[in-house]
Amino acid sequence: MTPDAVAVGVMVILLFPMGYFTLASPAFLLVKLDIQPVAQLLRGMFNAHFLVMRVAGVVGTVILLLDGRLLAAMGVGVLAALAIWGRRWFMQRMDDQLNARDAGDTEAPRRLRRLHWSGMLGNAALLVALVASIPYIARTA
Repeated sequence: MTPDAVAVGVMVILLFPMGYFTLASPAFLLVKLDIQPVAQLLRGMFNAHFLVMRVAGVVGTVILLLDGRLLAAMGVGVLAALAIWGRRWFMQRMDDQLNARDAGDTEAPRRLRRLHWSGMLGNAALLVALVASIPYIARTA
């Protein structure tokens, strides 16, 4: 692979799951989260997203390190770290709200919706940062 192909390959590895999540997650804004199967599906989507981003981030970091792009590897490594440690934090809060909803807390779906929005906005911010970094990564080739 040429250096430009390496950068493009890593960006595709990262952009695909982030783009999919960006397109799939707004659909949950159209349904109520007090319906258990819907909330469980939302939880599953977030869980899968964190796991896929963990793998994509680690693979991208290793590829960039092997290509000698230390600064780019550090940036992608931050994405991987957010996916690894952020998953535990985010999923715990989501489980807390799901349990509260099941226990009869009428405000839990609202808090779950806020958590949903924060996850979507966090992904969007990381996606914008990743897309904005593409010219810099390609330029270092």
